[in-house]
Amino acid sequence: MPRPDSLTVRVLLTALVAFGPLSTDLYLPSLPTLVTVFDTDIATVQLTLSVFLAGFAVSQLVYGPVSDRFGRRPALLGGIFIYLVASAACALTDDIETLIVARFFQALGACCGPVVARAVVRDVFGRDRAATVLAYMAMAMTLAPAAGPILGGVLTEWFGWRSNFLLLTGFAALILAATWALMGETNANRDETALQPGRLVANYALLLRDRGFVGQMLTVAFAYSGIFAFISGSSFVLIGRLHLTPAQFGASFGAVVLGYAVGSFLAGRLSARLGGPRMIRTGTAVSLAGGLLGVGLALAGVLHLAAVVAPVFLFMLGAGLTLPNAIAGAVGPYPMMAGLASSLVGFVQMTVAALIGVVLGHTHADSQLPMMTAIGLVALGGALAHRLLVSPRT
Repeated sequence: MPRPDSLTVRVLLTALVAFGPLSTDLYLPSLPTLVTVFDTDIATVQLTLSVFLAGFAVSQLVYGPVSDRFGRRPALLGGIFIYLVASAACALTDDIETLIVARFFQALGACCGPVVARAVVRDVFGRDRAATVLAYMAMAMTLAPAAGPILGGVLTEWFGWRSNFLLLTGFAALILAATWALMGETNANRDETALQPGRLVANYALLLRDRGFVGQMLTVAFAYSGIFAFISGSSFVLIGRLHLTPAQFGASFGAVVLGYAVGSFLAGRLSARLGGPRMIRTGTAVSLAGGLLGVGLALAGVLHLAAVVAPVFLFMLGAGLTLPNAIAGAVGPYPMMAGLASSLVGFVQMTVAALIGVVLGHTHADSQLPMMTAIGLVALGGALAHRLLVSPRT
């Protein structure tokens, strides 16, 4: 097997992290088709997305302690197998109820990717080096949300909605084989008591009593929630209000995602030299500037493509600087329970983002103001969380 810190393993870890965004973004263009195919309503079809988010959030709490107890390799192999079977069930189903259930189990499997991958990075690399590796993984991962809807639209148009899930099934089979062949065990400090209820409660309490951990965790959650706010509201604003075509929407979405790629690249280049705290302070400041600019333009009534793309590009640039360093800062101090710490960060991250999405979904929008307000508020929350809970200690 290759060395755990080899480029081959890092590429594999990046592919594992792709399970989440590919599972949500790839099939989005087929949602209207599913309404017709299953003779149902939009709200029911949207459950296929919401149950995925719910399953992804809850299972964050499982994979961490499981990988701490039994090792990273078994947790990955088990999760990928669940994902493969559930993806095949999604592709073969003939009713919406089965699709909804299969999507939940697909999320349970997909979640192994980001949780265990972060723990593996912590096992193999030091704190600052971990931030660099996570940054490059995040930069590569920007391809998934940028290309997913475009690829999904082509597949749906040419081969039908099932082709999206067949592609995910094939992808899962490939990654399962690669993980079996290439991924060795990296957890040298397995915790025999990691799954004991009393120990779990004690460990979670230990993490939540740590102001620095909570601050880093909230910084991650707010940064990700701003990204999710744009994903949730962008189609309504750019297509519904600005009347962009789907192709123009894809290009605009890609331009915004480019900001995150640039931020992640800079984080990968500079984190080891400048240190995580400084990178996070810079990132949260840039994101806050983007959020405030977006709110200001919306309040001024400027409904223009540049008034949406430019502020969100700035927010994404800051998020790219912030996220890998905040994740490394949260998980780094806890090598004996890196999986558990990664799980808790992921659970809070997904839960806060889902709540933001629910609020935006019930907001009547005549402009970009609701979306920009959400982005501005989470940018402020991230800056305050790091300033009040983390900075005094770093």
